Amino acid sequence: MQGKSNMQKTLQVLLYISLFLQFNSISGQIGGKYVYEFLGNPQSARLSALGGSLITIADTDITLAAANPALLSDTSHNQISINHNFAFGGVSNGYIGYARHIDKWGITSHVGITYASFGDFTAADELGNNQGTFSGGETAITIGASKQLNERITLGANLKGIFGSLESYNSTGIGADVGLLYTKPGSNFSAAFLVKNMGSEISSYGDESVSLPLDIQIGISQKLEHLPFRFTIIAHQLQQWSVRYDDPDAQDNETLFGEPVAEDSAFNDGLDNFFRHFIFNGEFLLGKKQGLKLRIGYNHLRRKELSLSTFRSLAGFSAGFGLRIKGLNIDYGLGYFHLAGASNHLSIQTNLNRFFRKF
Repeated sequence: MQGKSNMQKTLQVLLYISLFLQFNSISGQIGGKYVYEFLGNPQSARLSALGGSLITIADTDITLAAANPALLSDTSHNQISINHNFAFGGVSNGYIGYARHIDKWGITSHVGITYASFGDFTAADELGNNQGTFSGGETAITIGASKQLNERITLGANLKGIFGSLESYNSTGIGADVGLLYTKPGSNFSAAFLVKNMGSEISSYGDESVSLPLDIQIGISQKLEHLPFRFTIIAHQLQQWSVRYDDPDAQDNETLFGEPVAEDSAFNDGLDNFFRHFIFNGEFLLGKKQGLKLRIGYNHLRRKELSLSTFRSLAGFSAGFGLRIKGLNIDYGLGYFHLAGASNHLSIQTNLNRFFRKF
């Protein structure tokens, strides 16, 4: 009953925030406004399988701290994680992280490297003559720490140095994350608040510095009492109410095949925009020591931005699994983005104490 009461209160807070944002809105889509968009990519296969975000669970998975540093705890001590995501057209991204608990200060710290490779491009002059090839990529180095303030609340912060290159153009930037985690001992309920990717370029690709892809999130998780299943609801992009793309070509009011399209009502548009702020996911925790995890996720914003109105696809849906084999955690995540296919994410994590007992 207490867990139900906590969840109801949190849902009420989410509703109030959404209503507040509706009356303090900035219209328009969120894409194309920021630099270092790779910072919004899921760092691990687990995150890919869960729709791109999980900010409420503090366990041994140190990749979660790359987004919400409040998820670091003493269980993260000496954990090391290697992750790589195989995307489309030679594009890929990944994350390597390590965490360590410091008893003297009562904090848990971590360091991580997030990278994205954009592949190879064909260079051409203004007449279209081939001038060879060039490549591009971006990297962020993150350091962060968390501290438990009291029995229920943990505070965490990340600081990021970001570096990018595209052909002969370069960029550097600085960013930060601040997160809070609420847990109640003996309870299966947790909640979190996160301000992600605050910051800007220091030196720019162009003439003016551009901001990082800011993302304010609130989330709740609840593990069911009589079923090995934990569900999570995350409200994201809360810094901006309207995230629907105003397509100037939509005024033609026709499908790809010339058929008329029924115009949405203001209510339907508002409802669609509301759900674009939510990610829903769940994990089945199987086995005595949760050695097998099955995961599913749904990201409504991703589905609406990347699906085609004239074709059905699995855009926005995701799935995956996790295996624990003799202290080695292996995770696989499948994230559907478009009719073209899905990204394949692979993660491996272990504790260095298995190899260095006194480390």
